[in-house]
Amino acid sequence: MLFNSFQFLIFFPIVVVLFYIIPKKMRYIWLLISSYYFYMSWNPKYAVLIALSTCVTYLSGIWIEKCNMVHTVHKERNKKICVAGSLVINLAVLAFFKYGNFFLYNVNMVLREFGIETIDYHFDFLLPVGISFYTFQALSYTLDVYRGEIVAEKNIFKYALFVSFFPQLVAGPIERSNNLLRQVQETEKIRWDSERVRDGIILMFWGLFQKMVIADRAAILVKQVYTNYTKYGFVEISFATILFAFQIYCDFGGYSDIARGAAQVMGFSLMKNFSQPYLATSIKEFWRRWHISLTSWFTDYLYVPLGGNRKGQLRKYINILIVFGVSGLWHGASWSFIVWGCLHGIYQVCGDLKKRMQEHFNWSKKVNSSELSLSQWLRKAFVTFILVDFAWLFFAADGLPNALRIIKQMCSHFFLASSIYVLGLDEKDLSLLILTIILLIIIDIIHEKKYSLYALIGRQETWFRWAVYYLLIFSIIIFGIYGSVYDASQFIYFQF
Repeated sequence: MLFNSFQFLIFFPIVVVLFYIIPKKMRYIWLLISSYYFYMSWNPKYAVLIALSTCVTYLSGIWIEKCNMVHTVHKERNKKICVAGSLVINLAVLAFFKYGNFFLYNVNMVLREFGIETIDYHFDFLLPVGISFYTFQALSYTLDVYRGEIVAEKNIFKYALFVSFFPQLVAGPIERSNNLLRQVQETEKIRWDSERVRDGIILMFWGLFQKMVIADRAAILVKQVYTNYTKYGFVEISFATILFAFQIYCDFGGYSDIARGAAQVMGFSLMKNFSQPYLATSIKEFWRRWHISLTSWFTDYLYVPLGGNRKGQLRKYINILIVFGVSGLWHGASWSFIVWGCLHGIYQVCGDLKKRMQEHFNWSKKVNSSELSLSQWLRKAFVTFILVDFAWLFFAADGLPNALRIIKQMCSHFFLASSIYVLGLDEKDLSLLILTIILLIIIDIIHEKKYSLYALIGRQETWFRWAVYYLLIFSIIIFGIYGSVYDASQFIYFQF
């Protein structure tokens, strides 16, 4: 069930109405049932996997807490065994379903190089939707209990809701137990708040606008160029790659806003997953703004345990490259995703080396991004966007070989250029796309200046507020992209 589908348009109001009218003690049970129904609407049998992850991490939390209560010489060893068991089982399931065919493909490549008979087998199943997201969320709970940051949840149904909460189940944000689980434990205290509900609905509509008006429109041109890249040159492919940067931002950012808005309607607060990423002036800053929940997850549960920056510069750079390489692999079972992640790791290492060199030779004084002149900010933001956008090419291409062919096509046909109006979008649609991207940038700049657009609109007179609301809604209805039979397009990050 997609957020931009007619099914969700029926499902969500029913869930919300019943959530507020049923006995408060039953709310978490109702949300748990709704969440599993939401997930099973894709493939009912894969609910077994999320239930398995839930049970394993729930039991690991209980056992770790029991180990804490028993003061024996083997206390720490037993806790580590519990954590290791939870990690191995969850990551093994994730690896089997997501990376099985990728592993066999690479093993067969090595075998062919040595003239050895290849493994004639292929895992024939669909990737469970959102498996990377809920697996990481469940694992963070086990690790938090082990570190003593939270107390193990005793109610398995409340814990199951934490893992499967439908607004953020299939594409995040990857929530922490000290935020979402705490709210699940307090569902009885949630009260109806008209302003909160209104703001949540508006946030959902803004997310739908990003997805259906911007992302899905940009996807038409991007698909046309990347599928038929041999027909195009540097100009067309560069233009498509720039549009892909906004496509994936509005697709994933739109999903996150819908998720946050839906949760807000029901009284829950999810973490913000994006913070004007294309206004960043360095790659390091970009990753503080893009997919914030995943960045913080890898920082806390991989980068810091590897040693972070505590073991010298060389080890720090190795850790950065490892984290970004694993991050690329997390996104997809393909070398193109690994290259994409490693590119960002290399960017960040080079950026740090450049900064250290500048400080060592006093080439430039230390200046915060907020203190940059307009020309400095534009230059740094432009360079950062170009680096990020080049890496997106590997993300958008269908595999590493295709990505390399596309780069070769761009270099060998540098001056080949056709009209941009024959790339899948006519003049009207392309003009609308560019205008909405400009609107997106303006809104991001407003938020960057610490102004809340929602609060600003909320302070206006009633007629003005409702004029803005209706304008947003009708913009989605009129300018949204629909399939040939009004089928909703899937969000990009659902495949991860």
